[in-house]
Amino acid sequence: MFNNISFRLLTSCFSLVLFVLSFWTIYKNFYYYNTQNIWNTLSAVPLSNVLRAIVLMSLNYIIMTGYDCLAVNYVRHTLSYSKKALVSVICSGISNSVGFALVSSCMIRYRLYSNWGLSAISIAQISAFCNLTFVLGLFVMGAIIFTINPLKIPQLLNLPFVSVQPLGVIFLILILVYLSLTVISKEPVKIGQWTLPNLSIKMALGQLIVSALDWSLAAAVFYSILSDSVSFSYQTFLGIYMLAQIAGLASNVPGGLGIFETVILVFLSPFVSTEKIFGFLLIYRVVYYFIPLTISVLLLGKYELRQFFLKPNSISFKEHL
Repeated sequence: MFNNISFRLLTSCFSLVLFVLSFWTIYKNFYYYNTQNIWNTLSAVPLSNVLRAIVLMSLNYIIMTGYDCLAVNYVRHTLSYSKKALVSVICSGISNSVGFALVSSCMIRYRLYSNWGLSAISIAQISAFCNLTFVLGLFVMGAIIFTINPLKIPQLLNLPFVSVQPLGVIFLILILVYLSLTVISKEPVKIGQWTLPNLSIKMALGQLIVSALDWSLAAAVFYSILSDSVSFSYQTFLGIYMLAQIAGLASNVPGGLGIFETVILVFLSPFVSTEKIFGFLLIYRVVYYFIPLTISVLLLGKYELRQFFLKPNSISFKEHL
């Protein structure tokens, strides 16, 4: 009992830390990109492109609620869609910008799901399932786009490949191995400290579809912003975007900040001026990271305030939302 109370106190403190980190991230965004620069950049891009990017971002976050829907179903627990969506939006919005996704998303999920009757073990399984699904989407889209449209890899990435095609083949093999181990195997498979879940083909395909749509829409948000200034197709840009994201994720920098921009700059500079590229990156950061972060902080703040003012003996599941 003491351990449970202590952990709940820890998650409450962690929520406060997330608030501080989130507001610090928001402040840094405004500090680095001053208001005049934002206005100049926005005025150079058609309003229809920005609005389309916002619509695609919103659709992307709706698709991302599928991570928690699949994961909660995996642990055989029943929750309303609104609760699963709330957790997903808060986790995605904050962890994408603040960084430390594994830790922050796990703590947020514990903070919310534990109040709705899920055990610590189930919440840990949900977090692992969501993170695994996210990575699977990277492998799926990488396998498809890197094999079909093999880009040349810039020397600055220091990879032992001339093009991304070998990466596509590796990702395809990993997906096939994953499906064979999780769907065909009758028991969970242990790989070191990791245990792969035993899934139905329907659940495994759900993972691949949700995560692949997530990555595709994220790239579509960026492409919609710069589409009027480049001559290449969305398919070509998707390969550039995936490679930039892989480099950013490998760097473990929050949001891939700096690494992601560098790869984008290398590929786009032959077609667009550096000033315009930074403008496109700025708008993308605002639409895909800043807006969701702000919404997530407000949602988490509303939730925490309700928890603070509700009396312990009057709390019910329905009152959380």
